[in-house]
Amino acid sequence: MYKINIDELEPVEVTEDNAQAAQVQWLLAEGKGAPNFAMRRFIIAPGGCTPYHAHPWEHEVYCLRGEATAKTEQGDVLVRAGDAILVEPDELHSFVNTGEGPLEFLCLVPNGPATKGH
Repeated sequence: MYKINIDELEPVEVTEDNAQAAQVQWLLAEGKGAPNFAMRRFIIAPGGCTPYHAHPWEHEVYCLRGEATAKTEQGDVLVRAGDAILVEPDELHSFVNTGEGPLEFLCLVPNGPATKGH
C-alpha cells in the first residue's frame, strides 16, 4: 500500500497551452507504484482555467470544491462540488473556475502518455 497526503506535495503550475491560474498535484501515478491509473488534484483560482484540449484517453473528474463551467463542443456544463464527470476519448474540454473561491477537483487518467515522468 502507498499513501500520501496532499499537504506533502507542492502544487505545480499547469503550463500547457492556454491554462491560466491552474495548478496540479500528482497524488498517484505509475512512478509511485500505481500500475493502471493516475490520480491528480487540480486547484484553479477564480477566473482561471485548464487548457481547451482533447486526447485519445478518457478521464474521470470529481469536483471537490467550488464551481466551474466545463466547456465542450456540445456546449457549456455547470459543474459544482459533488459532481462526477466522464470526459470521453477525443472530447474537447476545459474547466473554467466561475466561482468566487478556488476550484478543486480530482482527475483520474490511465497511465501512459499523459502520465510520463510522474
